[in-house]
Amino acid sequence: MKPIEVFQKYLRQSVLVEVKGGKTYRGVLDGFDQHMNLVLNDTVEVLENGTTKPCGTALFRGDSVLYVAP
Repeated sequence: MKPIEVFQKYLRQSVLVEVKGGKTYRGVLDGFDQHMNLVLNDTVEVLENGTTKPCGTALFRGDSVLYVAP
């Protein structure tokens, strides 16, 4: 299965995104493109102590994304 097909499957669902620098975010996958740029709504940053910090709508550049998990 290609990554684009996986993103299509999880569109409008909650996903976990880790980016370079060790930060992790959780939000609803609202959009993506062929470069793996992602748009998440209702995004929160998941902090090391398990708490969250609201971020609203967030855009993640594809080359900074380490992984995306449902």
